[in-house]
Amino acid sequence: MKKSKLLALLLALCVLFGALAGCAAKTEPEKAAEPAATGDSAAAETPAETPEAPEASSAVEESAFFGPIYDEWSDMTDEELYELAKQEGGEINVYATSSKMMKAEEGFEETFPGLDLNILDMDQDEVLEKCRLEADSGNVLGDVLQAKDVNGNVFFEFYEDGYCSAFYPKDISEKIDPGLLRYGYPLYASQSFWYYNTEAFPDGQPVNSWWEIIERNEDGSQKYRLFTKEIGTETAYLSLFASFIVNADQMEQSYKDTYGTDLEYTYDASVFDFDVPENNAGIEYLWRFSQMKMTFIGDGDELVLAVHNSTKDDPALALASGGKIGNRDESGYNIAWVNNLAPYTGLQNCEYMYVVEGCQHPAGARLFIRYITGGADGESGGLKPFKKEGNWSVRSDVECDWNPATLEECGAIEADLEAIYNEFIHTQNMWTYWLDKNPNVH
Repeated sequence: MKKSKLLALLLALCVLFGALAGCAAKTEPEKAAEPAATGDSAAAETPAETPEAPEASSAVEESAFFGPIYDEWSDMTDEELYELAKQEGGEINVYATSSKMMKAEEGFEETFPGLDLNILDMDQDEVLEKCRLEADSGNVLGDVLQAKDVNGNVFFEFYEDGYCSAFYPKDISEKIDPGLLRYGYPLYASQSFWYYNTEAFPDGQPVNSWWEIIERNEDGSQKYRLFTKEIGTETAYLSLFASFIVNADQMEQSYKDTYGTDLEYTYDASVFDFDVPENNAGIEYLWRFSQMKMTFIGDGDELVLAVHNSTKDDPALALASGGKIGNRDESGYNIAWVNNLAPYTGLQNCEYMYVVEGCQHPAGARLFIRYITGGADGESGGLKPFKKEGNWSVRSDVECDWNPATLEECGAIEADLEAIYNEFIHTQNMWTYWLDKNPNVH
């Protein structure tokens, strides 16, 4: 087994030299390579019944991109892909955005002897930039990439540009909600939650709608201290606020259900040099939230710690990823999720698995994607590193018994990435402008 850190260094050097060599002439991303032809010494070691490799998918050009998209690869079994992967040289390079992916290395290599899985753990921006650099230099080294798409930029600015493609194994995809297959092939889903202090509120969560989070007392002071990452620079959170603008009718109804009166609109749409609709409840919420006193903390563990340290007399709420609930058991924090906020708690944010276009090991890439998402029966072992409270499998045949409820029961909805993508930049611009007018943010 190769050491991932050593490989990361070697691959980084290869990419650098490849990029320098390709600077003189930028090339288009290559199409996926076909598996090795039979007849050479490597192929002679494979069984006579070795399946014929399908042609690389041109789904990006044929499908308008929205999935699920099935091709010849989609019907292939683990055994068929395994034989082809051995012909390709047995190596598979994965660019991952989660260190947990490395925990799958040993199990995969034990399941498929002769294959060498190399995993590089990087930030998402580094993963995408690395793939762009390799493709543009004509020196593609990666085979698989993992990426979270919360605002559609991966789909519309990376996938559609031909840097990667979505592989949909048919037998597994049939066990996943088709809505979650629209923008790629998902590994698992998660969402962000507001956290509250269970000692300060022993009878349960203190808020039941997004409007209550920004309530003020009769004297004008805030009811809750608010902790969050800076919304405008945190794509997942800004995408959630963009969804409120998309679902303005739900936000408006939620206000009326909460207070029994119609929402009064107070934001000024005329200050922007782009069209801002009037009387949009999502924009009204964005405006009001931007004027609250907030404390921005970049670390999720510190966010939930702030909630743990709060009291009933000085209550606090913090917006953080669902996985930070682990601090409750690991560190003894008095924290819990705020569930079923009206009109919805959050968005189902998916981690997606892609095949790198022009990769050297297309069969191996697809075999690994099948493995990491559970295999034919959900029991491959690939999902094991991701089975933690705050993550949900998207497969109908995998029971997420490590979570107290389903994502739907927690109040999450599927993300309309197309609508969010179209609204995202305007949402960011409005937030930045209004936040700059807030003297209370620190």
